[in-house]
Amino acid sequence: MRDLTAFFEERVAETDAYMDFLSALEMQARQGPPRLTMEGGDYQITVIQQKILYSSVYVQLYNLVESTITTCIEAVSDASVGRQPTHLREEIQKEWIRRVARTHVELTSEHRLETACSFFEKSASPVEPFSIEKGGGGNWDDNAIEAMAKRLGFQVRVERAIYSLTKRKIRDDLGPLGVVKDFRNKLAHGEISFSECTEGITVSQLSEIKDVTVRYMRGVVDNFVSYLSGLQFLKEPHRDH
Repeated sequence: MRDLTAFFEERVAETDAYMDFLSALEMQARQGPPRLTMEGGDYQITVIQQKILYSSVYVQLYNLVESTITTCIEAVSDASVGRQPTHLREEIQKEWIRRVARTHVELTSEHRLETACSFFEKSASPVEPFSIEKGGGGNWDDNAIEAMAKRLGFQVRVERAIYSLTKRKIRDDLGPLGVVKDFRNKLAHGEISFSECTEGITVSQLSEIKDVTVRYMRGVVDNFVSYLSGLQFLKEPHRDH
């Protein structure tokens, strides 16, 4: 099983490095237009360029959220491989059946029979590699993550202070992860420009959004690690094997 904590912390380190760069840029901007020293002279960074750099925080944070939850979900299906289908807890059984029996796909009568025969054969053998349906991309926030955890048979539990910060509305009736998702999608679909995205926002405010996002996702990763190490993807009688 992939080390989920190490994977997550590597991504966090990238985000922290970028925020350190933006903090240094903003500090320099207080003393005048920030400049890059280059061979042949200095290059002045414009206000629009600063805004574009700031808006990239939303893209990077969303990447952190989606890559983390995707990796966690894949770890669940990977851990199920080699187990007997009847040993999987009901929620994971459903995910496995959905994939193997193709219950979510419209099939002709002939293909339904072929799929049923294939499922009959596989149901008597150890689970082969499969993927858990995650839905369309671009939709991950705290609500979607908690709904996915429920699908897998557990409830996301993080420290009360972190949970409160995650659910606190900070813009357009959205919490921090909702804001990250919303702006990332608007940028991706061209609904808003990169310079418009961070109009009136400071690095300090972006850092607060980053901190809440990271703290919440760290809690989510811890939940998945406990779920997997405790073999909670299996029915209780089979967790000792």
